[in-house]
Amino acid sequence: MNINWYPGHMAKAKREIKEDLKLVDIVIELLDARCPLASQNPDIKEIIAGKKRIIVLNKADLAEDAITKEWIEYFKRQGICALSTDSNSGFGVDKVSATVEANMQAELEKNAGKGRVGRTIRACIIGIPNVGKSSFINRMAKKTAVEVANRPGVTKKNKWIRVNNKIELLDTPGVLWPKLESRETALYLSFTGTIKEEILDKIEIAYELIRYFLQTGREEVLISRYGITKEQIQQIRQMDAEENEKYYAIFLEIGKKRGAIISGGAIDEEKVARMLLEEFKNGKLGKISLERPHK
Repeated sequence: MNINWYPGHMAKAKREIKEDLKLVDIVIELLDARCPLASQNPDIKEIIAGKKRIIVLNKADLAEDAITKEWIEYFKRQGICALSTDSNSGFGVDKVSATVEANMQAELEKNAGKGRVGRTIRACIIGIPNVGKSSFINRMAKKTAVEVANRPGVTKKNKWIRVNNKIELLDTPGVLWPKLESRETALYLSFTGTIKEEILDKIEIAYELIRYFLQTGREEVLISRYGITKEQIQQIRQMDAEENEKYYAIFLEIGKKRGAIISGGAIDEEKVARMLLEEFKNGKLGKISLERPHK
């Protein structure tokens, strides 16, 4: 799978981020807690090198708690402060403000010693599309400061938002990198809604999601949500057919269970695919971490 989504505005946004970093004291990098490495833009990682940085594993409500804790420890071993948050409920967001202030304390004291008292901390929010930056900022600022939507490409330009009398936030558009070399990364970003749906083959991505569940031993997700039985899955997997055909048969069985049937008794594949992807993206299939850190 070779998915590319790098329109002109992303190249422009990347240049603007690079320029605005000169004004910034500390970077808050938002990653998707379900796939922290896949959701970390390598270009941005290079741009912010040398800046103070806090990693925020957002959408932690959709990831497995134990694995999110493993990721926090993983980043801490690299000397990077990491926190988990859920922007929708507000979980963990207040800790981010406190952590920003703690990380900047030495610089603030140094400025105070030079007579520069009262200067606000300037923090920059960086993350790929649909990682939850807008919801996170609104929670942090305790007001509706930016538009929110569960789709990529909502934030179009950089914008300063005052959080409190100590912190200002620079909101930046979500930026992907020019080419997603890894098939696994492309799939994870497709599952989590990072890549605009208009350029994706929904049926293929939904099929790959089913493949992921079965290959990682998580067929219970499909059993509990869609009413397909373990016996049915076993029968399909024992069929004398190619693996791809077996995954497709399970996809069609889910369609039958959900009544996604059109005239002539055929399955509405588009409807089934849309349902699978939306329910995964919105957490209706349960807490699922797509990546786990290497020990």
